[in-house]
Amino acid sequence: MLTYISIYLLVINMVSCLVMYADKQKAKKNEYRIRESTLWQFAFIGGALGALIGMKCFRHKTKHQSFKWGLPFLTVLQIGLLVFFVWN
Repeated sequence: MLTYISIYLLVINMVSCLVMYADKQKAKKNEYRIRESTLWQFAFIGGALGALIGMKCFRHKTKHQSFKWGLPFLTVLQIGLLVFFVWN
């Protein structure tokens, strides 16, 4: 069971990071953007760490207060829940 959870978290965080990258590229080219709600959905379903890494690496959404404070908070919350469930 833990193996499936680990694989899921790895994949969803990679996808979240890639979605942040894709949105940054679209922003640079003035193209149609990925909705912020979509970025948040990926973060909420387990990809907060990947979205946070993408935000920092690609300097994307760093001026948005909801992302600046929300993604780190959600990341800590998700890591805390993971640790809680693994240890119990």
